[in-house]
Amino acid sequence: MIKYFDHITVVISDVEAAKHFFGLLGFKENKSVVIKGPVFSSYMGVDGIEAEHITLALENISPRIEVQLLKYRQPVPLPAPTTDSLTNLGFNHICFTVDNLDAEVERLKAAGIKLRNEVMTFHSRKLVFLCGPDGITVELAEWV
Repeated sequence: MIKYFDHITVVISDVEAAKHFFGLLGFKENKSVVIKGPVFSSYMGVDGIEAEHITLALENISPRIEVQLLKYRQPVPLPAPTTDSLTNLGFNHICFTVDNLDAEVERLKAAGIKLRNEVMTFHSRKLVFLCGPDGITVELAEWV
């Protein structure tokens, strides 16, 4: 039986831009290593893998929540020309709960973060989509 959400891994092209984006959401760098070699190649199913693996975590949150950034050195990552389309099969978006969505939206917009849409209310939540690193979609939700 699943106990709770642990992490999401995002393949990114710009480590600093991704750390900045998730830093604005409260994530702090916890670990940074390079993964490579036969053990990681076998586990990931990626021959000859060599990648920066940066773990970002929310502090003072239980259970722990992580965003793991993966920047491939090799092989060259495959382009995803429609990452920002929410009609793709597979991964769609990730959502984080916040206490005050309106305040978060204003703070993030002032920091240059772009919104994909206007704030809406749906299923007892105020919601908004953000334009994340490398075109991924991140959603914020406030339970009302």
